[in-house]
Amino acid sequence: MLDSLSLIVVSPEIFLLVMTCVILLVDLGVTSRLRGLTHLLSLCTLAVTAWLCAQAALSGETHYAFGRMFVSDPMGNWLKAFAAIAMAVTLVYGRPYAADRDMLRGGELFTLSLFSLLGIFIMVSGSNLLLVYLGLELLTLSSYALVALRRDNAKATEAAMKYFVLGAMASGFLLYGLSMIYGATGSLDINEVFKTISSGRIKHEVLVFGLVFVVAGLAFKLGAVPFHMWIPDVYQGAPTAITLMIGAAPELAAFGIVIRLLVEGMMPLAIDWQQMLVVLGVASLLVGNLAAIAQTNLKRMLAYSTIAQMGFVVLGLAAGVVGGVSTNAASAYSASMFYVVTYVLTTLATFGIILLLAREGFESEEISDLAGLNQRSPLYAGIMAICMFSLAGVPPLVGFYAKLSVLQSLVASGAGFHMGLAIFAVLASLIGAFYYLRVVKVMYFDAPITASTVAAPADVRVVLSINGALVLILGIVPGGLMTLCSEAIIRTLAG
Repeated sequence: MLDSLSLIVVSPEIFLLVMTCVILLVDLGVTSRLRGLTHLLSLCTLAVTAWLCAQAALSGETHYAFGRMFVSDPMGNWLKAFAAIAMAVTLVYGRPYAADRDMLRGGELFTLSLFSLLGIFIMVSGSNLLLVYLGLELLTLSSYALVALRRDNAKATEAAMKYFVLGAMASGFLLYGLSMIYGATGSLDINEVFKTISSGRIKHEVLVFGLVFVVAGLAFKLGAVPFHMWIPDVYQGAPTAITLMIGAAPELAAFGIVIRLLVEGMMPLAIDWQQMLVVLGVASLLVGNLAAIAQTNLKRMLAYSTIAQMGFVVLGLAAGVVGGVSTNAASAYSASMFYVVTYVLTTLATFGIILLLAREGFESEEISDLAGLNQRSPLYAGIMAICMFSLAGVPPLVGFYAKLSVLQSLVASGAGFHMGLAIFAVLASLIGAFYYLRVVKVMYFDAPITASTVAAPADVRVVLSINGALVLILGIVPGGLMTLCSEAIIRTLAG
């Protein structure tokens, strides 16, 4: 039986679902090439959804709904609010690009993106193994369709097929792992799983066997090596607007699902899953940074950059429990959350510039396509340079503070092994700086390919300017966002 509290707790999800269905019906009567009304309704829906999630997060309270299957807590609500904002920014950047490539013949771009966001919401707030998996499938199925949205493009179709096949395999890994956890503990409730594991009454070997498959499935969603194979091909093959859609907001969901399953559900097994995460993190930093150096395609380079950046997030998650003591957990997980949020912010601006430079019949995908951008548009070259420096970890940009916070959490653990990981991460970042700085060099010192100036719609210009400014401002004064992440993690762990 439904109770009023459950309906209040899931009000952002209900509003998002109802409005998505309304937009689907309204779009049937929209005839404009840019789908103006559909776009406006989508942005309003995302704004209200983000506001509802932020209000729930600011209350600082944790509520359960539907027999404890769904949880509303500060961490989940902030991640949902940030994901809604990221999706809104993605739609603003991507609409002109999609219109030029005949991807707006219907409203699928908007409705599928809203359904994928609903999947993110369910993933992040799932307190039941089955509900987490259902949210994941809603996100991934919507993403497969979005990648294949440009029906007449062979590269996009090929990317969608690769994504579908590898994604299905990863979902199978995760589902098999979750079934093993259920078989060992006898419960789908994440809190009950935690209590059962803590009791020590079940076979450790069975749990670890299931845990291996769960970590493999999660690593695919994070894009960590060796489960990274899909990222470069999908990033390059998908239409750029869709590349941004699957490379921004879903990263927040991946972080949320890791916290739900590994931290809230299997913290007593931290000694086991942290070892796996360390291997994934080190391999991601190494492979991502070295492979990116060899790339000439900008989207492919950013794909390997994503793999390396996720390596940092994974290392932060691996530093929470030391010697069976979880005193470092809050700082380590909040550092990873801060890293994911700021990475998404920077990625939005980076792909915003790439989408801006793409014209009808021309994809601005090669690094050489940015040649002389400073002479054509100093503003957009400046925003791109800020993003590249931030991703490289150059102060005073937000990427520097994000890396510093993860390194601090590793050092603060007091373990010599974690100190070695911090040194390795710094060395890997130095390697990564090369390919980021190469983009800046091409923009400022190479001769421009064309003399035409870069024109942008007013909404894109305003949002892109704010986006670029936030990357700089949050690097200079990161305290507010860091405190927000820290308090969200502390309250969630306490709840």
